Amino acid sequence: MTATPATTPGGFLLVLAVLLPAGGVLLSFVLGGRAAGKIALGLTPVGFGLACLVAMKVTAAGAPIAYAIGGLPPPLGIALRADGVSAVMMVAAAIIVAASAFYARAKFVMPEGAPESRGALTFWIMIQAIWAALNLIFVGGDLFNLYVALELLTFAAVPLVCIDGRPETLRAALRYLLFALFGSVSYLLGVALLYGLYGALDISLLAQRVEAAPMVWTAAALMTAGLLAKTALFPLHLWLPPAHANAPAAASAVLSGLVVKGSFFLALRLWFYVLPGLPTAAPSVVLGALGALAVLFGSVLALRQARLKLLVAYSTVAQIGYLFFVFPLAAGAHVWSPLGWSGGLMQVLAHAFAKAAMFLAAGLVAEALGHDRIAGFTGAARALPLTFLTLGLGGLSLMGLPPSGGFEAKWLMLRASAASGQWLWSLPILGGGLLAGGYVYRILAPALADGEVEIKARPQRSREAVALGLAVLALALAFAPRGFFDFLEIGRPSVSRSAP
Repeated sequence: MTATPATTPGGFLLVLAVLLPAGGVLLSFVLGGRAAGKIALGLTPVGFGLACLVAMKVTAAGAPIAYAIGGLPPPLGIALRADGVSAVMMVAAAIIVAASAFYARAKFVMPEGAPESRGALTFWIMIQAIWAALNLIFVGGDLFNLYVALELLTFAAVPLVCIDGRPETLRAALRYLLFALFGSVSYLLGVALLYGLYGALDISLLAQRVEAAPMVWTAAALMTAGLLAKTALFPLHLWLPPAHANAPAAASAVLSGLVVKGSFFLALRLWFYVLPGLPTAAPSVVLGALGALAVLFGSVLALRQARLKLLVAYSTVAQIGYLFFVFPLAAGAHVWSPLGWSGGLMQVLAHAFAKAAMFLAAGLVAEALGHDRIAGFTGAARALPLTFLTLGLGGLSLMGLPPSGGFEAKWLMLRASAASGQWLWSLPILGGGLLAGGYVYRILAPALADGEVEIKARPQRSREAVALGLAVLALALAFAPRGFFDFLEIGRPSVSRSAP
């Protein structure tokens, strides 16, 4: 992250973006479960507005905005900073949290006179805590405070997995927690090593001081391993499918669309912003290779699933792999590549919207049919046209077919691989799209076939519209103007050489 003043005009908005959902958590505790849903729903438009204001301030400044907490600049104080990527992620998080919250009203908002539900209170508090943690991750400028945000994210996400208390969900949540704790300890050990070496944890200060040394490489390896475990990159993905498949649909949308992006975002910060002085060719290849394996194995496992939510969950394992192509494609050839950077970030956004839409649609299918067994979908598309349209449009983006954000992301990555002479990365990019077509076909083929299904509960149109809206956003990313990609370059990582 390029150096910025301790506090800039509009910097206080960053504090508000974190405090708004955090305040909602505290208010929900005070007022109880019946009010928690109203508080969360009421805060979503305000949070979206704040995220848009941050994006406008960054656009107007043409540079990152910052705020020094307590007026003390680093290393004495802690700074919050937002560049183009931070602002875009804040807006995306606000949209998906709002969509999931409005979708969840039917299940978790308690009517007047009904007894308070522990599950409802848990859901509304945790979704607001996740939102606060994500905003802190997106604007945090200190590695230790980013650790705190990462822990808040984990301990808010795990309860959503086992919110119904069934034995299988408790097992899934426990496995998630064990992997997350390993990731936390590993990340914190790396942070401690960097602090011992340089006496600072501010990202901008470390970027100026870090040199290639054995202890720095050790810290980088520890922090990366921890973040990969939390992101569920292959082969550390074992916790993700049962956790995402067994959580309520609204929670799955947030977990898959946003939570795994938080730790990935920190991996970007680590390698592109904290460690720009290190030779990154070998680490980039390793991360890209793990991403390619994730695309392959995640897609193959998705093809073998009998349940819709498990298929969509394994698809997340595969799609996470694409995110890690940004490391070799953006700077792996020792030259900064705007194509690789933009392609990687477009994949983050396209996957977030498409996967959130698909999980919400999968929840509607399960409620309508009473199950989510793909073999029992024969003729379901005629009974649930909007729901299966959402699944189809989300799958279109996962496959990388035009017009969709997934296509734009993969096209940019293919161009980056060709421009840098790294043709090898084009194979998993293209092959993953074909495999994605296979598992999307598995969903849609029986649903579009002749037959009839019994509808146990007709889904609400408003909930179908929420899921469809997210899928449309995943497609709309294909029409992003050139200015959007220029915005992603604001505050881009410091590199010694730029692409010609």
